Amino acid sequence: MSDKYNLRGVSAGKEEVHQAIAHLDKGLFPKAFCKILPDIAAQDAHYCNIMHADTAGSKPSLAYVYWKETGDSSVWKNIVQDALIMNIDDLICVGATDNIVVSSTIGRNKNLITGDVIAHLIQGTNEYINELNKLGVGITLAGGETADVGDIVRTLDVGFTAFVRMKKTDVIDNARIEAGDVVVGLSSFGQATYEKEYNAGMGSNGLTSARHDVFSKYVAQKYPQSYDAQLPQEVVYTGSLKPTDKILIEHTGVNGIHIKQEIDAAKLVLSPTRTYAPVVKKVLSELKKEIHGMVHCSGGAQSKVLHYVENVHIIKDNLFATPPLFKLIQEQSKTDWQEMYKVFNMGHRLEFYVPQQVANRIIAIAHSFNIEAQIIGRVESSAKKQVTVVTDKGTFMYY
Repeated sequence: MSDKYNLRGVSAGKEEVHQAIAHLDKGLFPKAFCKILPDIAAQDAHYCNIMHADTAGSKPSLAYVYWKETGDSSVWKNIVQDALIMNIDDLICVGATDNIVVSSTIGRNKNLITGDVIAHLIQGTNEYINELNKLGVGITLAGGETADVGDIVRTLDVGFTAFVRMKKTDVIDNARIEAGDVVVGLSSFGQATYEKEYNAGMGSNGLTSARHDVFSKYVAQKYPQSYDAQLPQEVVYTGSLKPTDKILIEHTGVNGIHIKQEIDAAKLVLSPTRTYAPVVKKVLSELKKEIHGMVHCSGGAQSKVLHYVENVHIIKDNLFATPPLFKLIQEQSKTDWQEMYKVFNMGHRLEFYVPQQVANRIIAIAHSFNIEAQIIGRVESSAKKQVTVVTDKGTFMYY
């Protein structure tokens, strides 16, 4: 898998990026999930600033393919959600759930991405921000930039930049994670009360691997614009499925509602990145002082926490059963399971690090949104930081 990742020009752990920023200033709270800056504008010693940027990654490439195959323009609102939530759900990990200002950046190949798509993206941005505001997550759209950059972008790139000003005393700092804490995981799949359909749990990480490993040469032949022509053919769309092949999904939610339906394979992979912001807002309103840390399991997946801790051993030995989508990816790719847990969230994408006595309340709050949650692990003292993931597929260690 690592070799395939390299041949495809991507990196699950972004090691080169972390090396490049290793000696940069880490901000006011070096172990916080986002960089925390002094209050530059107002110069108030009690406040801090956070500015964050992220994109939907390579997910728009598959959205383009599915749109061309089916004419389903709803995928574009989902791409907006992907890009926006990759920002918002990083911010909530430092305690920011309100007064968030965002600006969008869209880069398109005008010869392939029509004005109708741009309209869907812009309208979808406004609609989704309104939905989040109704859920109590305060977001304001400042505007954005749309650029025709066909010489650079093969199809479409969608990203956001977010800004928050908040009190320093409200910051969640992962430096508080300590031996004795338990890890509460919130599932990435199912159907939350604020979601309109089943979510397969993909998020916006590992898409290059997922689409090339699941889908067949049919995609490469019909949509050569969906991948880098310089890639070796042995790593290009090596799976067996077409985008509209049906996958049977069965799932019973916390609320007891059973879902059984056939979903297009590409629609599963394109499941919009679930936000946990409404859950976190409620948790923080009750338990802020008890939260020792939060981690959004994005790039690096189940090893992500290693960037924010020292001298602890995090043991994850009670994970959710592997969701159908990730089983499908592994079956199609034959990827080593240790690599799967480093590339994909594998069933939960948000972690709370807390004293055990508050875990059940967090779980109850998540359940009220029909999101499965459970204690998935614990924190122990260690001479060096490490993560151990214990599964029915084996035990995997990350350093």
